[in-house]
Amino acid sequence: MPRLKGKTIVVTGGAGTIGRVFVRAIAEEGGVAVIAEIDLASAEKLATELAPDYPGLVEAVRMDITDADSVSTVLQDVARRKGRLDGVVNNAYPRNANYGRKLEEVNYQDFCQNVGMHLGGYFLVAQQACLLFRQQGLGALVNMSSIYGSMVPRFEIYVDTPMTMPVEYAAIKSAVEHLTRYFASYFKGAGIRVNSLSPGGILAAQPQRFLDEYNRHCTSKGMLNPQDIAQSLIYLLSDDSLYVTGQNLIVDDGFSL
Repeated sequence: MPRLKGKTIVVTGGAGTIGRVFVRAIAEEGGVAVIAEIDLASAEKLATELAPDYPGLVEAVRMDITDADSVSTVLQDVARRKGRLDGVVNNAYPRNANYGRKLEEVNYQDFCQNVGMHLGGYFLVAQQACLLFRQQGLGALVNMSSIYGSMVPRFEIYVDTPMTMPVEYAAIKSAVEHLTRYFASYFKGAGIRVNSLSPGGILAAQPQRFLDEYNRHCTSKGMLNPQDIAQSLIYLLSDDSLYVTGQNLIVDDGFSL
């Protein structure tokens, strides 16, 4: 029996590198995957691509996670059309044009804007999703965090590369993990499960030197593909994790050890 058969799941940032893999995995498990993107065209394109393989199981909607009305309207509409909303994946990755600079180059305005969009957006989605779940008496929320939400960066792996680990990212993802526990505790007894998923690094055409240094800290594969974390997401959305809440699941091939 497919683990998500009969369930409807909204994935924010569902047309992105990781989101699109999550959407496919949800549909493969028999669930209806709703791609929620600020860029509706990208969501519709992915839905069209997946339609032949998963007829009736992939939909596209426009959602701005930094707009409470947008978030609430989408979630309420999906629940009304489908009879209920079973899960939400907080996966969008909003950032401004200056995101990713080294610490010395980050200014106050950029720091606040990036934290506000990303962390603030996750708060809005979590808030509106859990209020809806409480009305229904059920629902699963998964917040995407990162290993750098629970460990200090290994700055040495970035030496002699154009890369860095953005300070905003560390602040955001550590807060996401505590936000997860906060929501899990706040909605205790309401039939709601709130967990976070923390992947290690995901392959995205990084420099070979960085990959070599990163992989030295892992146990077997090293840098992961989005597919390597998809089944962990399915677990957190499915009834297999019916009594799991307030937890952070790390999938990083041992990098954080």
